[in-house]
Amino acid sequence: MLVYSLLSRDALIYGENIVPPVKTRIQKLNEKRILDAALEMFAQYGYEGATIDKISARAKISKPNLHYYFTTKSDLYTAVLYRTLETWLAPLVTMNPEGDPRTELSRYIAQKVEMSRLMPADSRVYANEILHGAPFLKTYLETELRELMSRKTEVIQHWVDTGQLKKIDPYHLIFLIWAGTQHYADFAPQVKAVLSESRLTKKLFTSVEESLCQIILGGVLP
Repeated sequence: MLVYSLLSRDALIYGENIVPPVKTRIQKLNEKRILDAALEMFAQYGYEGATIDKISARAKISKPNLHYYFTTKSDLYTAVLYRTLETWLAPLVTMNPEGDPRTELSRYIAQKVEMSRLMPADSRVYANEILHGAPFLKTYLETELRELMSRKTEVIQHWVDTGQLKKIDPYHLIFLIWAGTQHYADFAPQVKAVLSESRLTKKLFTSVEESLCQIILGGVLP
């Protein structure tokens, strides 16, 4: 699973066995305030347009204090991306190879839909990173994510081999779930315009979950 440590006055340390110092409650709260503010600014302005000035103003924290937690904007941006990935990938990590595929896939789709409802800005920041060639995530995508996908596609392939799923490509099934669920976060203005909705409500996302489960499971279950 993705692991990252944010060390005071140091760049983000990723993929190394380094134990961070214990943070106080105030430090944890300040770090969250900064990450939340940075997420909003990166979602609104992109990496280039989201300045430290804008982020510190949004977080209501001074620039020197912000730099105590994150030395550079790239450290902060990377931390925002990795926080998102850690949350997003948890449901995939916990997919149970011994479970029933209908149950496991329904649960996964439901969790991804809920993340799109609750974390639309996270989805847009990640999508923008990918659209720009993944300059900050390329190594992660080619190592940790590739390894995770390899393990989880083996689970799906086992369900195929044992006749619990139709003969489908496991990678494309996961890609389809990602695309179908994250569409409602990344393209929210388009969804609202087409559906004549002023906002995307919880009731609408419940309908999205039901529809995606029906469509996807109907296509892969024997």
